[in-house]
Amino acid sequence: MKTKKIDFILSADIVANATDGLLLGDFNAWQEAAGIPLKKKKDGSFKTTVELETGKTYEYRYLLNDGRWVNDDRSSQNAYAQDYHVENCVIHVPAEVTKPDDLTKIEGVGKKIAELLVAENITTFNTLAETNVKKLRAILDAAGNRFKIYDPASWSKQAKLAANNKWDALKALQKELKSEK
Repeated sequence: MKTKKIDFILSADIVANATDGLLLGDFNAWQEAAGIPLKKKKDGSFKTTVELETGKTYEYRYLLNDGRWVNDDRSSQNAYAQDYHVENCVIHVPAEVTKPDDLTKIEGVGKKIAELLVAENITTFNTLAETNVKKLRAILDAAGNRFKIYDPASWSKQAKLAANNKWDALKALQKELKSEK
């Protein structure tokens, strides 16, 4: 489960005379006892930071110590809560997008083979390191005769080194692989 730290800030205009408050929402089952305390900033605003699971949408509101339930003026989306006849703020925490690695840094993986791997959702050194030789062989075989000559036996080991930023060890391994040919 990937998470992301999200800042929740309630402006001083909304805080008004309240001296403290809680953040309540889907992430704490709207339970006041599990409310996340807000810290008052020098400018009069309230702030807290919460770690939320990525790829999910949450509804939330603030409960201030003067008894008011208030919404976040920075929220760009609201959802009507029919049972309570109020609008809750909505925040979507996007799923983390993993930047693809340059798989051509692996000895034996050229541009075309890299495209085959990406088509199979093998886009990073980590995913390549976790892919067994049998699956890699099946990908190459399915791509046609011109790819059957390639041997993926060392790709996982190379990818593991690349994923761990062990570039010197990777170069040494690749030099050894080239000398075996």
